[in-house]
Amino acid sequence: MSDLNAVTTQLTRIANALESLSGQASVVFPDQEVPAYRWESNRGSAVGGRLVPIENPALIEFDDLQNIERQRDAIRRNTQQFIAGYPANNVLLTGARGTGKSSLVKACLAEFQTQGLRLIEIDKHDLADLRLLVDVVRRRSEYFILFCDDLSFEAGDDHYKALKSALDGALSGTAPNMLVYATSNRRHLLPEQMSENLEAQQGHDGEIHPGDTTEEKVSLSERFGLWLSFYPFSQDDYLRAVNHWLAHFGLSSEQVEAAQEEALLWFRTRGARSGRVAWQFVRDYLGRHQLGL
Repeated sequence: MSDLNAVTTQLTRIANALESLSGQASVVFPDQEVPAYRWESNRGSAVGGRLVPIENPALIEFDDLQNIERQRDAIRRNTQQFIAGYPANNVLLTGARGTGKSSLVKACLAEFQTQGLRLIEIDKHDLADLRLLVDVVRRRSEYFILFCDDLSFEAGDDHYKALKSALDGALSGTAPNMLVYATSNRRHLLPEQMSENLEAQQGHDGEIHPGDTTEEKVSLSERFGLWLSFYPFSQDDYLRAVNHWLAHFGLSSEQVEAAQEEALLWFRTRGARSGRVAWQFVRDYLGRHQLGL
């Protein structure tokens, strides 16, 4: 039996080596049924990488996201189209930090996972593995959101090219049951330099036309069919989010009103107003009061 195991191990190594040489590294979908997975790359390995099940993903409900109703309705509708088998768009969510970009994607999974929606989280540095993911996903019956959080690229970073190919719908670059949802603080995902303005040229019609470098950078974000922009919260927006969460955890209207001054002091010490800051205040406030402080 030990000899047989040794032969099996050796044959597996040979098969992996042949796959590596032929560029046919493959991915086996996990047997474990969960709503979300994380892509773990094995750079330089014949295996290519693996999907790691996330048993208890941190999800949130659409109704718990305040002040972003327009963005919420748009991404919910797009996701409904997708899981119904109708045409839908890749989505780019950009703008102020802490305003609900990532939470909206998680809310999509929370609402539609019982209808076959799944989520695969991928780091931007692993986008070169997109072909492997597409190959395994297109053989599945579920619908997959490929989620890349906080996506942006620095000068000289070529990882965006694999993403661009997938968004383009290249022959081997996409799957009918996969969409890309990405969040970023940059609208065009790539850094913009002042020197690029020097490349602009004036056409025969007198209009200014951007140079090749600018066109290349804009072209990536343009491949997302649905753009959703997010903006800093006003004071009223911030307090609305605070009040929602305080009520969510069972505080009466009188108790919510009593927390307003502390909520204002909290954001002033943080120097920012957002849904994230509101959530952090509520956690601190509830914890302190439960301790009797």
